[in-house]
Amino acid sequence: MAELSEAMGINRPSIYAAYGNKEELFSKAVDRYIAGPAAYVAEAMREPTAKQVAEKFLTKSAELLSNECNPRGCMIAIGTLFSGEGSEQVQRALISYRQGYEKALRERFDLAQSQHDLPQAVNTAALAKYIATVHQGMSVQSASGATREELLAIAQQALNNWPAAT
Repeated sequence: MAELSEAMGINRPSIYAAYGNKEELFSKAVDRYIAGPAAYVAEAMREPTAKQVAEKFLTKSAELLSNECNPRGCMIAIGTLFSGEGSEQVQRALISYRQGYEKALRERFDLAQSQHDLPQAVNTAALAKYIATVHQGMSVQSASGATREELLAIAQQALNNWPAAT
């Protein structure tokens, strides 16, 4: 809070008056992140094929995660790794957000399967979890200093494992 207070040029009571408690402030920051830098997630779900959904999701992730203007890593994917004791509410919220984008991927893959864009044998829940896991791993790699090219190579490797039509 001290860093935030200094960066905003206002004192703690003013921050709390404007945003409520720390959890409410964090929740508003996450909402802003989802509507702003992470808006590509919702955009990716509108791609015409399931593979294009995964491709846009992972490549746009690589772009965001490697943008020098942003902190390294995804706020939602690795935020709980940096939250301390007493932040269970924040941890639960971040878990819920991660489950939300995984659910959106699964639902989009279910739709693709019903449209014969994905083979019927594909486990769409497992495919969604796989793509979400690759994204989360890319976030950790980014926080460890991975370059855009390295992150894009990870995305391409995942796409190379895309289920083939039967």
